[in-house]
Amino acid sequence: MKLYQSSGSPSSRRVRIFLAEKGIELDLVPVDLGAKEQFTAAYQAINPRSVVPTLVLDDGSSIAEVPAILRYLEDTHPPLPLHGSSAKGKALVTMWERRAELEGFASVMEAVRNASPGLKGRAIAGPHDYEQIPALVDRSRQRISNFYVDLNHRLTEVPFVGGQHFSVADITAVVTVDFATKAGKQPIPEELTALRRWYDGVAARPSFNA
Repeated sequence: MKLYQSSGSPSSRRVRIFLAEKGIELDLVPVDLGAKEQFTAAYQAINPRSVVPTLVLDDGSSIAEVPAILRYLEDTHPPLPLHGSSAKGKALVTMWERRAELEGFASVMEAVRNASPGLKGRAIAGPHDYEQIPALVDRSRQRISNFYVDLNHRLTEVPFVGGQHFSVADITAVVTVDFATKAGKQPIPEELTALRRWYDGVAARPSFNA
């Protein structure tokens, strides 16, 4: 298998952390987003949406979209499950991972892509061009703030986002917080102590720097 990915892509990082947690080794093929390599005919033959990451299987099949990639890797490498174990646990992890993606990750992406001068005309990732909407930036930043508060409340009740064990929900959430802090310049507020406790613990895991 090969994973086509970019070192600067938060979506790619989600998969790299997952691989590190599971101890899965596969070839990482760099895609230079700055050089627009994702728009070349060679890469579009692999992923017509022109986004990273993409997992290419041994038979040449391509799997795109992070949740789909992680689901495939989980099913083919079942030890150390990161999607939950019981039916209830799997459902809760899926629910919280979905919330982290929609309420957190998507909000940061929207804020950054509508504000960055380098992404003018490219406000939405993918094969189509969309103009930036500056008015969305303020709303997105408010959504990020709300995501922090909601996640902090969740983490006053459980040690990890999905419950009692580290899971893909934590991976999506920690990459979101890092993305918001570095690219969106919205660090964790000091008063959100549960969120800070969780973040420090997850950041100490060896997979964090994958």
